[in-house]
Amino acid sequence: MQARFDFQQFQAMTPLDGANIWAYLLDHNAERITVKRRKPALENLERIFRATFKLANDVGFRAMNLRDLCQETGLSMGGLYGYISGKDQLAEMIEDVVRHATLEMPRLFTDITEPLDKLEALMRASIYVSEILQPWFYFVFMDSRVLQAAQRTTAKESELYVQALFAGVIAQIPQRPEGSPELLAAHIMAMFQDWYVKRWKYRAADISPDQFADSAVRMMRGYLAV
Repeated sequence: MQARFDFQQFQAMTPLDGANIWAYLLDHNAERITVKRRKPALENLERIFRATFKLANDVGFRAMNLRDLCQETGLSMGGLYGYISGKDQLAEMIEDVVRHATLEMPRLFTDITEPLDKLEALMRASIYVSEILQPWFYFVFMDSRVLQAAQRTTAKESELYVQALFAGVIAQIPQRPEGSPELLAAHIMAMFQDWYVKRWKYRAADISPDQFADSAVRMMRGYLAV
């Protein structure tokens, strides 16, 4: 696996896309979802979560209720209950998708051994994953307070896992500048969050995912490659 790749190449190398998200949700929550016909189940899951993100942005997740979701999706309350039992489960499923993508992404780059190259690959992949799943990442960042205590802890642990992974790679860079690898990793994580949380800023400036990733990597290499 090469360290440098663009957004299009990343999409080709990973199975992560819209269709697979709905399939993952359906399969991972099979014991909860009572609708067994796969095609309508996938279509309705997409409808439910797209409506959830829209309502969360328009009125806030705390303020929205299941009747709002029924109106936005066109599903009856009974139809909605075939997929979720309530808002808590919605939030839990969103967090699960983000956590799954976050934890699985580094496995793509286990064969890259040179630290700076591995860090570049991880940075690019993190930015591109958050681009593909932007509404999901944004929700977890902005509305994590609505998660149950166990899910909040799990969400924090998955973020800290990635930060620790970055810090471990930074610590392997020979003759790197003085400073805490953990703090440097936290700075890198903050860049990713700015990308998917403040999308309006980059959209207004017509910045593409590749331009953002290239700039972030140049900053990283400019500082660490001494």
